Amino acid sequence: MEPRGARADEGKSNVRAVERALDILLCFTTESDLPMTEIAERVGLHKSTVHRMLATLEDKGFLERDRSSERYRLGMRIWELAAHISRSGDPAAICLPEMERLRDTIGETVSLYVQDGRERIRIQAVQSNQAIRRVAPVGLRLPLYVGASSKVLIAFAEPSLADRLMSDEAMPPGLDPAAFREQLEEIRRMGYATSQEEREPGAAAVSAPVFDRSGRLAAALSVSGPSARFTPEIIAEQSARIIQSAQRMGAMLSG
Repeated sequence: MEPRGARADEGKSNVRAVERALDILLCFTTESDLPMTEIAERVGLHKSTVHRMLATLEDKGFLERDRSSERYRLGMRIWELAAHISRSGDPAAICLPEMERLRDTIGETVSLYVQDGRERIRIQAVQSNQAIRRVAPVGLRLPLYVGASSKVLIAFAEPSLADRLMSDEAMPPGLDPAAFREQLEEIRRMGYATSQEEREPGAAAVSAPVFDRSGRLAAALSVSGPSARFTPEIIAEQSARIIQSAQRMGAMLSG
């Protein structure tokens, strides 16, 4: 009979292999194709280990290899899986028509963010039609400490999130916890947050919370544009319209 310890060790080894394979696939959330050496650096594994795992992922269709450049990209099996994702409760799909309507009304780029740990992820975006505009790639991860949508995701989340962030070692050294908490309270009172060149020079944004049917925060709706055009005065004028769009999105999610 095989010892229990041996079976446990084998199980742990299998779990580690799965985690490593997923880490490799997650490398392609920010890049369309990568060479093996860079993948190995990103996941922190030896090249020989990464080579074996890449070969398995390629064999299963999750990755494709360009034999001329020896660079890897996502394979068709990924798209087959994505095609079967249920869209019934997906905010990115449900809120898109309202985001397009808001973009056409205000004329600036509209984004939808969700919180993931110490980051926010842009899960949907509708680009402005103006020649000079904010470009918002979907899937981009940004820090949760700066920006209008970040503040909304903290202000309207469970209080424990702000508590964890305030005691986090990753908190920017120049951020005053007491002043930041006061800012969050003001955002909750107004119902929206603004930012002027906080994360990116020349950019301004306003964000409002989107709540689901249970009243929990589902996402942050954000409108952003060049600060020279999207001025504090215009943001103040448009804030009520953005809040109303966020409320309509919440109703759409609830429906």
